[in-house]
Amino acid sequence: MGLSSSAPWTAFYGSTPATLDYPHKTMYEMVADTAGRYPKNNAYIFMGKETSYEAFLQRIEAAARGLYHMGIRKGDKVTICMANTPQALDCFYALNRIGAIPNMIHPLSAAKEIAFYLNFSKSRAILTLDQFYDKVAGILPELENPTQILIARVADELPFPLNVIYPHTKGGRHPLPKSGYTLWYDMVKAGRDTALPAHDGRWEDCAAILYSGGTTGTTKGIMLSNMNFNALGLQTIAASGFGSVAGMKMLSIMPVFHGFGLGIGIHTALIGGAACVLVPQFSVKVYADTLLKQKPNIIPGVPTLFEALLRAENLEGADLSFLKGIFSGGDSLSPELKKKVDAFLKEHNCPEQIREGYGTTECVTASCLTPKDYARSGSIGVPFPDVYYKIVKPGTTEELPANHEGEICISGPTVMLGYMDNPEETAQTLRGHGDGRIWLHTGDLGHMDQDGFVYFRQRIKRMIVTSGYNVYPSQLENIIDGHEKVLLSCVIGVKDPYRVQRVKAYVVPMPGVEPTEELKAELLEYCSSRIAKYAMPREIEFRTELPKTLVGKVAYRVLEEEANAAQ
Repeated sequence: MGLSSSAPWTAFYGSTPATLDYPHKTMYEMVADTAGRYPKNNAYIFMGKETSYEAFLQRIEAAARGLYHMGIRKGDKVTICMANTPQALDCFYALNRIGAIPNMIHPLSAAKEIAFYLNFSKSRAILTLDQFYDKVAGILPELENPTQILIARVADELPFPLNVIYPHTKGGRHPLPKSGYTLWYDMVKAGRDTALPAHDGRWEDCAAILYSGGTTGTTKGIMLSNMNFNALGLQTIAASGFGSVAGMKMLSIMPVFHGFGLGIGIHTALIGGAACVLVPQFSVKVYADTLLKQKPNIIPGVPTLFEALLRAENLEGADLSFLKGIFSGGDSLSPELKKKVDAFLKEHNCPEQIREGYGTTECVTASCLTPKDYARSGSIGVPFPDVYYKIVKPGTTEELPANHEGEICISGPTVMLGYMDNPEETAQTLRGHGDGRIWLHTGDLGHMDQDGFVYFRQRIKRMIVTSGYNVYPSQLENIIDGHEKVLLSCVIGVKDPYRVQRVKAYVVPMPGVEPTEELKAELLEYCSSRIAKYAMPREIEFRTELPKTLVGKVAYRVLEEEANAAQ
């Protein structure tokens, strides 16, 4: 059934007829439909072990029974703190089957960050890997609500003989205490005879919570609906030019807690009948080995993922003709890197070129894409079907003419429901315009040419993007400033050939405190328990004072210019 002129749709997206058919279904129902069409196709492949759509649907049902047996009900939040493993996918869709809401977070988050996310979402349970048990167990006293710990083990999903060997390797040895948690396998087993209620989810229901800094740099829980995810998948498949992705393989290397990884790398593949090649941990060697062994047809990734292609030693002379689509997003792709990657692909018998897209987590991920074989230099592409772009004068709803720089605004069926428990920030970001539509104000500067090609310039809001992850300087400064020996700090992003940007902190010590290497080590140790690994400062520079603006604010742009000029 296509979209009707129901109130939720018209209020958010306008009354313009849709060009694609968007079923009024949940994510679970869309995947169940795929399983009905392609039961024997692979849904995912993990370390060589294949799981068909038919088997995947059975696993979802079994996991849903287990979660229901342990007390999870419709509307409950459950935090998924996982790498790309089968249990993460089973749990995500099982929660949707029940009507519960997955709260997606980075497994490398610092302990205090995990405590924040659990309290913020009021999660009733958390699923994580055995290697992270100690970190999660350690924050239980800080939690405001009783929280059950579910532990998944990578070895449980490995094919023989890897499932026997892996627990005895250095990376696989993660001893657990005798109590304080429930193994994922045992939870599923315990629910074997549990009867599930009929699935009664709605297309407009909140289906997942992802995180972003919003326009102010403070943490925001982004509420995304079933429609948001389903529309993204249908739009992506249509914009890709493939017609169908059934039977193809998607390299699902972008993390499941990331909008790009979850929305494109997982859900788009699963509603289209493609197989997700799950990669739980990135390294250049694993990346290259997976390409050669699994021969995926589609790679979605951040620019650093494609830069890694150029550094992979074991791809020399490899035939990459199996690649049919290479899509870059999550950060700006420099023209120089695009040229290098395109040349690399051509040298390795792949006629395709890298295609750049753009989006924000507030609309799950991508919302525009470079057309196949028709790139314009510096452009991030054209809007997806049924997605509208507008450039407005910053701080207003006033639309600007073609080729005039302003704030990028987006409207369409992938735009979020809003920020959880934050109506003020939601009102700043989702605004009604004179055309009757609700528009997402992205906080990004850019322009659109007369043919509808979009060009990204820079972020209005202060943010660092490192290896595709958003890092908000004000959050890190608050943490660093909390150290007793720190008077003031300023965090900036410095250009980095691999990460695009790396995090650097300028620190003014308290009076009488010597800026020594010992202090630097102490601050880094202090940060490591409070800041996610990917957001950690790569360097700390001590200053006696920081530059200020005319109104007395720290002039972080001056520091950015100094640091980048020094390179």
